[in-house]
Formats: sequence, structure tokens, C-alpha cells
Amino acid sequence: MTLLPASSAALAPNSALVPLVSHGAYHQPAYNLSTGSLNSYTSLIMPKEKVTRGKGKKAEGGKKKKDPNAPKRGLSAYMFFANDQRDKVREDNPGIKFGDVGKMLGEKWKVLSEKQRQPYEAKAAADKKRYEEEKAAYQANAEEEEEESD
Repeated sequence: MTLLPASSAALAPNSALVPLVSHGAYHQPAYNLSTGSLNSYTSLIMPKEKVTRGKGKKAEGGKKKKDPNAPKRGLSAYMFFANDQRDKVREDNPGIKFGDVGKMLGEKWKVLSEKQRQPYEAKAAADKKRYEEEKAAYQANAEEEEEESD
């Protein structure tokens, strides 16, 4: 970044220096000291900082390693419905594209009444309970192994 006198910038007449960012053959102000505002070009030129969240050990690629022994998450009511109806949609519409199957399933799900959704909601609740039980057992097992290794 270079600093040039405000007279050459012509955008900040009241400030002594304006930081400029080189953008190809043109120079665009990145920050106007007189108004305290950022120029729109800064979002194109200056990369955003990466914010990391979460706990756990990360793999070399930067992504958290997933334990293959961890329990699988519970399916939603819609997913139980989609798994149940997907073959029927494909039979009724031969040659249908993959994305169109999802669209049709979504449309069918939207028009279902509460009574028609009830069996799928019950399956989802049971699967959620199964997941929570498996997760509690998995975490208890992980804590025991951690204590043993210490």
C-alpha cells in the first residue's frame, strides 16, 4: 500500500494522506481518512480474515476429523418421506433428472396434511431418540478412554 498526498487523490480534500491500493493500472482509495469510510473496492482487493470456530482436533486439510465410530444423526420427517416416496416418483416419471426428483418430493411434502405427516414425524422422533441415546453412550465411552489414556 502506498500513501499519496490528498491533492493527488482528489477524494479526500481535508486529509493530509490517503492510503491507496493498487488495482491494476488504476489507484483506488481504500480508506477515506476525512469521512472514515471504506471504499467499495476494498472488498474486491482485500481478503477477509478466516474465522475458525468449533472444538476438536483438525486434520492437515484444516477440517475437523470425523470419527467413523460416531453415531449417525437422526433423519428428519421429510427425509423419511423422501426415502419412502423416491422410488415411486421415479417409476411415475421415467427419465426424470436427479434434481427434479427432489423438487417433486418437496412439492409432495408441502401438500401433505398434518395427519399424513404424522407417521413420518413419529419415525423422526424415534430416530432422534435413538441418536441421542447413541450419542450419550459414545460420549461416555470417549470420556472413559480419555481418562484411561491420561
